[in-house]
Amino acid sequence: RPECCFSSFRRLDAKAATEKFQQDLGFRMLNCGRTDLINQAIDALGPDGVNTMDDQGMTPLMYACAAGDEAMVQMLIDAGANLDIPVPSTSPRYPSVHPDSRHWTALTFAVLHGHISVVQLLLDAGAHVEGSAVNSGEDNYAETPLQLASAAGNYELVSLLLSRGADPLLSMLEVNGMSSSLHEDMNCFSHSAAHGHRNVLRKLLTQPQQLKGDVLSLEEILAEGVESDTSSQGSSSEGQVRLCKTRMKALQEAMYYSAEHGYVDITMELRALGVPWKLHVWIESLRTTFYQSRYSVVQTLLREFVTIKEEDYNEELVNEGLQLMFDILKTSKNDSINQQLASIFTHCYGSSPIPSIPEIRKTLPARLDPHFLNNKEMSDVTFLVEGKLFYAHKVLLVTASNRFKTLMTNKTEHDGHGSKTVEISDMKYNIFKMLMQYLYYGGTESMEIPTTDILELLSAASLFQLDGLQRHCEILCAQTISMENSVNIYKYAKIHNAPELASFCEGFFLKHMSSLLEQDSFKQLIYGRNSKVQGLDPLRDLQVALAVRLHSVYVTSRV
Repeated sequence: RPECCFSSFRRLDAKAATEKFQQDLGFRMLNCGRTDLINQAIDALGPDGVNTMDDQGMTPLMYACAAGDEAMVQMLIDAGANLDIPVPSTSPRYPSVHPDSRHWTALTFAVLHGHISVVQLLLDAGAHVEGSAVNSGEDNYAETPLQLASAAGNYELVSLLLSRGADPLLSMLEVNGMSSSLHEDMNCFSHSAAHGHRNVLRKLLTQPQQLKGDVLSLEEILAEGVESDTSSQGSSSEGQVRLCKTRMKALQEAMYYSAEHGYVDITMELRALGVPWKLHVWIESLRTTFYQSRYSVVQTLLREFVTIKEEDYNEELVNEGLQLMFDILKTSKNDSINQQLASIFTHCYGSSPIPSIPEIRKTLPARLDPHFLNNKEMSDVTFLVEGKLFYAHKVLLVTASNRFKTLMTNKTEHDGHGSKTVEISDMKYNIFKMLMQYLYYGGTESMEIPTTDILELLSAASLFQLDGLQRHCEILCAQTISMENSVNIYKYAKIHNAPELASFCEGFFLKHMSSLLEQDSFKQLIYGRNSKVQGLDPLRDLQVALAVRLHSVYVTSRV
């Protein structure tokens, strides 16, 4: 209710101040609810009579509608009150207008306060059902009465306004290109979805389209990513939804707001009507259902991931979506959910080959003729491996590896003939022999390495710091990797600091994850305690690998 602003009176002359006091008296007489004083009050209001506005831009009818005084509303209507006059913008004449009530009409105030009988009275008297939205001035950005009723979840008011022709697709942005600080650019569907008013949303969906020529063609349906079997029409408990461009856009916005505010049931219902997923909406819905432990809905959402267009994959999927899905994989005990996640990871990794491991083009510092390999003649160092002697030449070994140099300095014994003997433990004789072949041949070109010995030779090459041989073994591992040996290869890669091979294994895991999840060795790798004890975190490594792949294939490639 208005209060006298005495400071403003000091700037008025005697006549203007008297008129102002009279106007305030008229408003007070009406606001007290005395219908028997209405004629005297209107006379006191001044030359504009019943349509006079106070400093807040409010008319007597607006105050009566806000108060729900049905009798006063009827008498003001009978006295000639303008039903559709809006609250003006702030000006020197109306200095106290509230920013969010600008352009509201008497009907808007009645709806805001939920006075359904007053709303019906105004509509019966001819008030425009859209409030001031029809009078699209330059700065008109008022919420429509139906938008306010939808946000409040007032089913009766929504039904009444719809029955009188209110348009649920009307949005503030369409009216004037601006948005209110209160609700931004939201249509009625968005308001009801954002506040979780499912019954109101269903009621809005029953409203027939006002634009008949806006139906999507088959090409447009496909372009929009809408499923053909559900897009032409959907069903709710109260009727059917007709697909048109404007309504589809409105429902997509509603789907966004329902997901943002955690109303997953509304999101899923809109999806069932044929509204296509947007990546952000899908991620937020998955996050909510996971936190609420609604695993049946989680499973449904995971199945729906493939319906999201690949061109929509973006940084949000890389930075947030993957983290969420791997969190689910870490904690889920549901094999079906884990299989769905595995399928998504494989889908995201794509069908392109796993990046190959590059060779190391490295020339050994020195080499000898293969004739001298394990030849006692002219050898100056002897190795003892598995009880067998192996003859070598010190000059070749110390220039090839610091590890050999250290061994021959610290762990040598002299036999009866004065030559040095170095004992090699924890290594098979044939593995050590191949190690020496690499040094004497000057590379791997002439070597034949049995598949069963590749990992042990990789381990030996790592021990003796022979990078070229180790990389050759890594490449052979990548060429011979299979479902059966991939876990073992990955462990060797991690233990022996072979990041390129580990990365290749991670790509293999992501490409074949559904099948691997059925193997105990892989499940032990990603879930078992031994992995943590060994300092392994394969799920984190897989997430990083998939993020890099997604970023390179779907994000960076578009820039």
